[in-house]
Amino acid sequence: MLSFEEMGDLLDEIAEEFPEEFYRELNGGILLLPEALPDPDFPPGELYILGEYCREWGMGRFINLYYGSFAALFADADLDELRDELKKTLAHEFTHHVESLAGERGLEIRDEEELEGYRSEYRTESKD
Repeated sequence: MLSFEEMGDLLDEIAEEFPEEFYRELNGGILLLPEALPDPDFPPGELYILGEYCREWGMGRFINLYYGSFAALFADADLDELRDELKKTLAHEFTHHVESLAGERGLEIRDEEELEGYRSEYRTESKD
């Protein structure tokens, strides 16, 4: 697994690949945070949040990516696989940002439905 600093460098490289228009009104930028963010609806280690798009009054719009979550899920991944996952996650969060600018919620709704599917599956498995 890359160090936090190496992951930050890789994230910078990937971020430069996205069109300038994606950054419109993303005044807080892209932040790589050191912690893992386990989903609180699941037991520890079951599901991690890799990134999130944030829109907060006073703080503006920004994207958080969680180094610890990537480390937990992709500790054995090679550089190409890690790069792909990081790019896919950043693209996902940019989609939330662009949809937010347009007043849309399509991806947010799809994410909620997918998460509810995971929750239902987990509840069914935990009863067995």
